[in-house]
Amino acid sequence: MSKTLRILAIESSCDETAAAVVEQGRIVKSNVISTQIPLHTLYGGVVPEIASRKHIERINQVIREALRQADCTLDDIDAVGVTYGPGLVGALLVGLSAAKAICFARDLPLIGVHHIEGHISANYIQDPQLAPPFLCLVVSGGHTHLVEVEDYGVYRILGRTRDDAAGEAFDKVARAIGLGYPGGPKIEQAAKEGDPLAIPFPVAKVSGGPFDFSFSGLKSAVLNYLHGAQQRGERIDTNDVAASFQKAVIDALAGRAAAAIDELGAKKFALAGGVAANGALREAMRQACRERDVAFYYPEPLLCTDNAAMIGAAAYYEYLAGRRDGWALNAVPDLALGER
Repeated sequence: MSKTLRILAIESSCDETAAAVVEQGRIVKSNVISTQIPLHTLYGGVVPEIASRKHIERINQVIREALRQADCTLDDIDAVGVTYGPGLVGALLVGLSAAKAICFARDLPLIGVHHIEGHISANYIQDPQLAPPFLCLVVSGGHTHLVEVEDYGVYRILGRTRDDAAGEAFDKVARAIGLGYPGGPKIEQAAKEGDPLAIPFPVAKVSGGPFDFSFSGLKSAVLNYLHGAQQRGERIDTNDVAASFQKAVIDALAGRAAAAIDELGAKKFALAGGVAANGALREAMRQACRERDVAFYYPEPLLCTDNAAMIGAAAYYEYLAGRRDGWALNAVPDLALGER
């Protein structure tokens, strides 16, 4: 092994084909992302079969470009980290197959990485001084988790969504009010021009789960409001709907997170996942942390969305823990955080 541990990381869990070279878990030498958003926008959301085919077309090109930007070759790589779940099974298999091929040809260690663990680890890249323990709110298109990070690779899930993820709700509501895909940034932009108090959408509480989330009822409330207004012939202010919906989501997320901080006496709190790029959510959590004298961390927007650098950071700590995967490693679309 070289003095500096250098990991080639691959991410293909949904609609981003990504590869990165990461040194010592926190130094990003390259982070190449090929997005499929313009293509899937035509369909109003990600089409799994199309995503898989596009990953096949782009995976080798993206890996080569990541190595080129890092000014290294496969001879300089010490291990390969790759997302193996959760995600779209076909998409995951493309990245996993590429990683296995490289490891087999170069006799390199293969390290499977949990996608959510990657999102959490993006904070290590953004803030090199951050170390466990800390609380983390992971909010993405497919996941909403409130997690206690006890140590590197050691997690305790305090709460999760019982139905729709927050990012999924953003996408569905954006489609319903005619903003299109992807919903998160479009809702946020529209909300800036709207009144968050215009429509009193509900903030659900989950019986028996003080840190759990539920967004299906909120989504239904928005749809009912839209249908009712249309039937009455009332004008619908898209910006007000977006702002009021976003406020309800953020109230739920920030409220549960603040309650967890209080109960556990946490001193550090981090955001992660695509929805963590939302400026209103960041401001709500910044205020909650400031009021409690808690250090607040969050990645830059590029590291919030799916990327391979975060997978490289997570793989580094798995490597140090002695994890090595064999050729039987398979894609696990519903992989639970902490599952091995």
